Amino acid sequence: MDPIFIVFQIAIVMFSAVIHEVAHGVAADKLGDPTARYQGRLTLNPVPHIDPFGSIFLPLLLGLSGSPFLLGWAKPVPYNPFNFRTGGKWGEAIVAFAGPASNFAIALVMALIIRAEVFPAEMSAILFLVLAINVMLGIFNLLPIPPLDGSKVLSALLPGALRRGYDVWRMQLENNPFLGFGIVILFILVAGNAFGSIIYGAARLLAGV
Repeated sequence: MDPIFIVFQIAIVMFSAVIHEVAHGVAADKLGDPTARYQGRLTLNPVPHIDPFGSIFLPLLLGLSGSPFLLGWAKPVPYNPFNFRTGGKWGEAIVAFAGPASNFAIALVMALIIRAEVFPAEMSAILFLVLAINVMLGIFNLLPIPPLDGSKVLSALLPGALRRGYDVWRMQLENNPFLGFGIVILFILVAGNAFGSIIYGAARLLAGV
């Protein structure tokens, strides 16, 4: 694969992941927790957000290996749920969902521009790549696998007894990130091709191509 294309893909993943994390911080800030703002994380400058493994190494590895989709993440934005005006289970769920929602918003904007046919085919191909990567980030992060955002969203939706049992498992994986991300990587290895097909199918449906 063209090295320049791989670098371009990594740049899209990195900036999309930065927007994703900033969205978490903005949501937390709106709910009453200024932690991310005080730590300088409510910025689109990628430097404070870059995670060497998730922002550079993993996307590079997936790109060079010809993976059907590209995955990456930025440093998690810190927040303190005890500061939320919306207490209980919903505060964390709102903050968690804000990240994927930002990716879906980017994908929707790209889809609308592509459908408007205001740019030549070459530019539309770039916009489609941005769309597909953000669909991937949004859907992937909503998987209910700790420490992904979907685990916090699912926790808020589960009834009492199920939620408590699920939260025990969720906290165990969040306190052991190697185990949590190990499950994530296993998912990529086992279901990567099928997941990639779903992502690009959804992206083509949005873009109308």
